Amino acid sequence: MMTNLFSIFDPSTNLFNISLNWLSTFLGLMFIPYSFWMMPNRQFIFWNSIITKLHNEFKTLLGTNSFNGSTFIFISLFSFVLFNNFLGLFPYIFTSTSHLTISLSLSLPLWLSFMLYGWINNSQHMFAHMIPQGTPNILMPFMVLIETISNIIRPGTLAVRLTANMIAGHLLLTLLSSTGNSFPTFLIFILIFIQILLLILESAVAIIQSYVITILSTLYSSEVN
Repeated sequence: MMTNLFSIFDPSTNLFNISLNWLSTFLGLMFIPYSFWMMPNRQFIFWNSIITKLHNEFKTLLGTNSFNGSTFIFISLFSFVLFNNFLGLFPYIFTSTSHLTISLSLSLPLWLSFMLYGWINNSQHMFAHMIPQGTPNILMPFMVLIETISNIIRPGTLAVRLTANMIAGHLLLTLLSSTGNSFPTFLIFILIFIQILLLILESAVAIIQSYVITILSTLYSSEVN
């Protein structure tokens, strides 16, 4: 029984007090075996073209100083978030990316590793990055403070952006569907049409948010080199 509107995001399905909802995180692994076929199908060719375009774009963003193969970290992040966002649109599949547990677990280690690498290997560049070029001397302490705060809150903004967008769409779909019982028959068709439009919008949001979190992570990584 749903006690409140946010209870749809509770991982309530359990077996021997072990939550089974989080197993939906691994459902994206079902799509991986397609890459091992001798004759690739259309789905694999389409997905391979997306990965190739992402690889070229991330390689451009990271610059010439990046390590070989570093783009695959962000391609894996994109794939993981995209699969979880999309699968969460299906009925009875738990949306793990709507929880800060997952989104923070993705953004915080990435940001922390970027910071450690940058301050250990390129500390002079990291100090110079805190003060934009052309800043007046009197504003330098304030710019250092502002840049430090904006740098610290980056993993939080990455996680909250993904979580909030996933929650907002699912809440709207649930809220509209729960009002269907009180609607007259002729309004049910309008409600179904609106739900379909919202579902298409949520599919677009699932792609956009996985792309945004990956692009921002790539940009944060390029700043430490």
